[in-house]
Amino acid sequence: MPQATSLRRAPVQRRSAERLTRILDACADLLDEVGYDALSTRAVAQRAGVPIGSVYRFFGNKREMADALAQRNLERYVERVTERLKGARKGDWRAAMDAVLDEYLAMKRTAPGFSLVDFGNQIPVGSRHGEPNTRVADRLTELLADYLVHDPDADLRRVFLVAVESADSLVQLAFRVDPQGDEGIITEIRELLRAYLGRVLD
Repeated sequence: MPQATSLRRAPVQRRSAERLTRILDACADLLDEVGYDALSTRAVAQRAGVPIGSVYRFFGNKREMADALAQRNLERYVERVTERLKGARKGDWRAAMDAVLDEYLAMKRTAPGFSLVDFGNQIPVGSRHGEPNTRVADRLTELLADYLVHDPDADLRRVFLVAVESADSLVQLAFRVDPQGDEGIITEIRELLRAYLGRVLD
């Protein structure tokens, strides 16, 4: 569920939470079908089968709705990576890096709306105080701490941010070349990340 800070009102009852899920699911589907510019709160309400007032109870406009979808994407991504890392051993940062990249690629290929919104950096959503890739890098630093030999510090957080920014740009390139992600470019991304992170993690 999106963090409460992205919502006008956080859902308290189960029915309200289910309605929010339907709204965000409808938003994701419509992003794929019509794009962000043509997205409207009215169309989302209609697709979700809820009154327009229900949408406005949670979101003031479509930008807030897209930002909440981005936050939900990040939470789901972290859950997927966490599940994938359950069998990894401490210090095996390469397996952790593969999980991080593979799960991102899987969501890019299959999650509705993800190609436009992902974690918030594809369209102008939310405030610029929490740059999406900084948010992602911070979450990954916390998540991967158990798979690193040294405890994360400011230098390592900077390295992760550079890795996330670089991988993000190159993944966008891979999906411009091929709608399913060009495998040759993805192989180069993996090699680049291994070489760059290996300087500080080996």
